[in-house]
Amino acid sequence: MDIVISNTSGDPIYQQIFEQISAQIIKGVLTSEYCLPPIRSVAKELRISVITVKRAWEELEHAGLIYTMAGKGCFVSPLQANALDEKRSQLAGEKMAKDMEYYKTLGLSLEEILAMVKKDYEK
Repeated sequence: MDIVISNTSGDPIYQQIFEQISAQIIKGVLTSEYCLPPIRSVAKELRISVITVKRAWEELEHAGLIYTMAGKGCFVSPLQANALDEKRSQLAGEKMAKDMEYYKTLGLSLEEILAMVKKDYEK
């Protein structure tokens, strides 16, 4: 499980963790029933607050990507391939909707947004 924290990112650290772990689950890097490391271990390794990691784990659980067994830890939920595709679409759609609102506040047209997306995607 790889997590890279960017202090220059505009996203909160818990969100960065959520996005990276959810991407690893959806891509199949972290498979069904994989046991996530303890919150304290992750916090120590990343040199961040336990509360921050706990929030990321809670977001993952709320999204249905992991589940908790008391006294045993947190595990990747057993999702079928079609469920993973649905999760991928759902998470991407939610992120895109937030980003679109920001772009609209900047006064960008749909054509400008699409041109930026195409340019960035091709990098």
